[in-house]
Amino acid sequence: MQYIEVVEEAVIKNDTVLITQRKGGPFDGLWEFPGGKIEDLESHQEALIREIREELKCIVAPIQHFKTIKYQYPDFHLTMHLYISKLIKGKPTLTEHAQLKWVSHEQLEAVKWLPADIDIIEDLKNYLKSLQ
Repeated sequence: MQYIEVVEEAVIKNDTVLITQRKGGPFDGLWEFPGGKIEDLESHQEALIREIREELKCIVAPIQHFKTIKYQYPDFHLTMHLYISKLIKGKPTLTEHAQLKWVSHEQLEAVKWLPADIDIIEDLKNYLKSLQ
């Protein structure tokens, strides 16, 4: 069984969060928080900054660890670390995803999520509500 460890970001702007829609592959069309695999000798924060710079051509600042999820997919085991981040430079620009959008806590359940990300939604809704 393959084990994969990734970092994802809940990039917050006002009381909304940035989400991205996958393009291609087995999870085509599903929504996720941006991020990706941690490279060798890379900290979570370094991976977060690198992934967003590569995928969305902007710069973020990780603020705090939010939640870690462990999820068993049919072909691999995933450990995912979600961080709250803020956009500090640039505008998110699509390079690998089909779409991106900023959503409020009310809109989080209106999209079809990757299975592992579903376990984050309720806690993130409550976090976004607390920002209002």
